[in-house]
Amino acid sequence: MRLPSRSTLALAAAGALASTGTAYLGARNLLVGQASHARTVIPKAWDIPPRADGVYNPGGGPVERWQRGMTVDLHMMIFGDSTATGYGCMSAEEVPGVLIARGLADQTGKRIRLSTKAIVGATSKGVSGQVDAMFVAGPPPDAAVMMFGANDVTALNGISQSARRLGRTVTKLRTRGAVVVVGTCPDLGVITAIPQPLRSLAHSRTVRLARAQAGAVRAAGGTPVPLANLLAPQFRATPELMFSADGFHPSSRAYALAAAQLLVALCDALGQEVHSPVLNLASRAGEPELGAANTRLSAVARLWRRPAPSSSGPSSHQPMGRD
Repeated sequence: MRLPSRSTLALAAAGALASTGTAYLGARNLLVGQASHARTVIPKAWDIPPRADGVYNPGGGPVERWQRGMTVDLHMMIFGDSTATGYGCMSAEEVPGVLIARGLADQTGKRIRLSTKAIVGATSKGVSGQVDAMFVAGPPPDAAVMMFGANDVTALNGISQSARRLGRTVTKLRTRGAVVVVGTCPDLGVITAIPQPLRSLAHSRTVRLARAQAGAVRAAGGTPVPLANLLAPQFRATPELMFSADGFHPSSRAYALAAAQLLVALCDALGQEVHSPVLNLASRAGEPELGAANTRLSAVARLWRRPAPSSSGPSSHQPMGRD
C-alpha cells in the first residue's frame, strides 16, 4: 500500500473540515502535519513478498512448479495490491493466495493452479491493467480473487470512478467464464499510527469505497466479501496479533482470517459444498485454529453476496477441468 502524501489525504480532509479562510488553513496545516508524522512512523513497502505460484494438490504436500502441458482441474489467479501479494508474510505458506489454493484443493479434491498477478501499490487502475495484461498473455482463469482498495483511498482516486473501474474489470472476467470474488477495501481507521482526525476521515472514506465496490461487483456478477466489516473488530481488539511488524500491513494471522472468508465465498460461487471441519487456514500459518464464526460466511458477508444470476447472464460457476 502506498501511504497518504502531504498533498492527498491531508489536503482533501482539510477541505472536508473547513471551506474557506483561517479555518481552512488551520485544518489544512493540522492534517498535513499528521500525514507527515504517519509517513515517518509507517515504513514504505520495499520488501518483495513471498511467492509460491504453482500447482497444489489435495492433502497438502509441496507445491509443484507449473510447466506447460501440465493438467490441472482449476486455475485461480490473484489480483490486487500488497494485501493480495501477502506483503508482511515471512513465508509463502502464510500468503493468502497459497492458503486459498491449498484450502480449495482440500475442499474440492482437485488440483489447483495458483498464479499471482497482484502488485504492491496497485490501485483500481492497476488492477484493471493486471487483468488486461493477463488477457494478452494467455487464457483467463477459472477463478479470480481480488484484494485492494486502500491505495485508491490514499491516492484520492474518486470513489465512484474506482468502483466503476472495478465493475468493468469484473465484467471482463465474468464474460470469459471466470468466477470472481473480491475482498473489498480494508478499514484504514484501525491503523493507530495514523493520528486523529486524519484516521477518522480515512475510515469514512474506506467505508464508502468498500460499499461502492460491493455494489459494482454484485452488478457485474461477482461476489464481494466485506473484509473491513469482518476483520476490523479483531484489528481493534488485538492489534498486536493482527498487524505485521510495520504496524500497517496485516500479520499472518490476519491474512489467514481474510483467506478463510474469501475461500468460503469462492467455494460458494463455484457451487462447492464446504466440508467440516473446514478452513483451518490459521493453523497452516502457525496460528490458532479459526473458530466457528470464521468457518462459514458470516451474516454480514451473506448480506453482501450477489443475488443468483439470471439464466441469461453469465453462468454461476465455471465447470472445473480447464488446463
